[in-house]
Amino acid sequence: MKFPNKYLRNLRPYKLASHKVWQVNPEERQKVLKLDWNEATVPPTPLVKEMVQKLIDEPMFFNLYPSTFNEHLIELLSKYVGLPKENLQYFGSSDLLHEYICKVFISVGDPVLILGPSYDNFRLTCQANGANVYWSNYTDDFKFDKENFESDIRKIEPAVVYICNPNNPTGHVHTVDYIKYLLDEHSDTLFLIDEAYQEFSGVTAKNLVLEYDNILISRTMSKAFALANFRVGYLIASKDNVQFINRIRNPKNLTTFAQTATIAALTDVEYMNNYTKEVNLAKCWFKEKLETLFSKKMKPYESAGNFIMIEFPSYNEKMSLLQFLAENNIFVRDCTQGYSVRKCFRITIGTKKQMEIVLNVMMKYYAI
Repeated sequence: MKFPNKYLRNLRPYKLASHKVWQVNPEERQKVLKLDWNEATVPPTPLVKEMVQKLIDEPMFFNLYPSTFNEHLIELLSKYVGLPKENLQYFGSSDLLHEYICKVFISVGDPVLILGPSYDNFRLTCQANGANVYWSNYTDDFKFDKENFESDIRKIEPAVVYICNPNNPTGHVHTVDYIKYLLDEHSDTLFLIDEAYQEFSGVTAKNLVLEYDNILISRTMSKAFALANFRVGYLIASKDNVQFINRIRNPKNLTTFAQTATIAALTDVEYMNNYTKEVNLAKCWFKEKLETLFSKKMKPYESAGNFIMIEFPSYNEKMSLLQFLAENNIFVRDCTQGYSVRKCFRITIGTKKQMEIVLNVMMKYYAI
C-alpha cells in the first residue's frame, strides 16, 4: 500500500500487554491483578473522584473545548516540582510529549541513541518520524557499561540520547552527577531523561534544566499519582526548549477531566507519598522472599522503580510461570523486546497484601 509514509511500512509495532482486565465484568475485575504496565495498583486520592464528579454535574461543559492554559494546574505543578512555571508544560501523556520532542528536535535521518533495554514506545515514535535508531545496551548481566555507552555516543553522534531513569525494565538508576557529567561531556547532544518512576527512586535531574539547554525531562502522572486512565504527562526543560515545543503543541491536548484530576492529585501529594512508601517497602519484602524461596529458580534484580525484573534459567521456564500466573488472574510483563531480556519478565509492585497474593500463587506453582 502506497499511502503510509515509507518509514511505517516495515516498522515493528509496540508490543501490547494483556488487557483481560477490560474483558471481564466489574465484579470479576476486582479479582484481577494487572501487574504488567506499572500502573498504580490502587485508585488515586479520593479527591479526584470528588472533583471530577462536581465537573460532571456542571451545565454547559461537554460541548466546550478544555482550557488551553490552566494557570492553577501549572502553579500546582510548579510548586510540586520546585521550578518556575516557565520551565514546565503539560501534555496529554508523556507519550504525546515524546511525539512533540521528535517533531521539534529530530529531523529525518538523524541518529537517535537509546540506552537499552528500555521502554520501547520512544523507539517506535522516532522510527515513524524517519530517525535512525541505535541501541547501547546493558551488559548480559544487566550492569551499566559506562565506557561502552560513552563510546557509542562518540561513535554515533546522536541528535538525541534517550535514558529512562530509573531504567525500565532493569530498574537501574543513574545519579544526577553522572547525568550532569554527560551534559558537560557531550554538549552538542540533547539528552531526554524519562523520569516516569522518579517518585519511587527519589532521583531527579530537574535542577539541571536551569543550567543546561541540552536536557529534556519527561514525567507522567500515570504511575505514582495513579492517573493512568486520564493520560497526563509533563515536560521539565529550559525556558527556551519549552517555548520551542509550544510552537507546535496543540493547546487543547489535555481534557478538562484530565486537568481536574491532575489538580486534585497535586492538591493531595501526601496521598501519593504514602503510596510510594508502601510500594517501596513491599518491593523490598517481595524481592527478599523471592531470593529466599526461589534462589535456584529465578534471579530478581534490584530496582529503583515500582517494579522488579526477574530472570529465569530459560525462556520456557519463564513462559510456564507467566502462563500459570495468568491462569490465576495475575498478569506480568513479558520482556521480549530484545534478546538480552528474553528470559525475563517484569512485575509491577503493588501493596504488600497484593504481593502476598502473587507470592502464594508462585509457591503453589513450585509446590512449596
